[in-house]
Amino acid sequence: MSEVITAVALREPAHRVSPRAKVVWIIHAILGAIFPLAGLGVWMWFDEARRSAQLWLLAVLLVWLLLDLTVMPWWRYRVHRWEYNDVAVYTRSGWVSQERRVAPVSRVQTVDLQRGPIQQALGLATVTVTTASAAGAVEIEQLDLATAEQIVADLTSVTARTPGDAT
Repeated sequence: MSEVITAVALREPAHRVSPRAKVVWIIHAILGAIFPLAGLGVWMWFDEARRSAQLWLLAVLLVWLLLDLTVMPWWRYRVHRWEYNDVAVYTRSGWVSQERRVAPVSRVQTVDLQRGPIQQALGLATVTVTTASAAGAVEIEQLDLATAEQIVADLTSVTARTPGDAT
């Protein structure tokens, strides 16, 4: 029994995520800052003796939040890309640490679509492509819902006609 093996190369994916992804990332940054700022506020309320350290920590948190709100969403939007074809699913994601992933279609086990509450409000979705890889699933985040649904339908069709046992 001979099997044709197609080489799958690491490459730059062609498509960007939805521009509304920036709004999701900004909301996540704000939500992520609430507890540290609230905790610092409680500490400042009950412990005036360490005001200097508290103010330094507040300054660091505010600078981080400022970067999270002004730089991170646009940088991530420039970095995050995706593409798929009959051979593989390609993704690039990250901000400070960036990751490029390739999932050969012959290794795809499931294709899922998820929508959190913020994504639902903005008409976005995430497609998760689960493979037999120890590195975990490949995610294409912050897609327009219609695009995500089309990817799920296309990848399901492609994997159904791809020979192999996805292991």
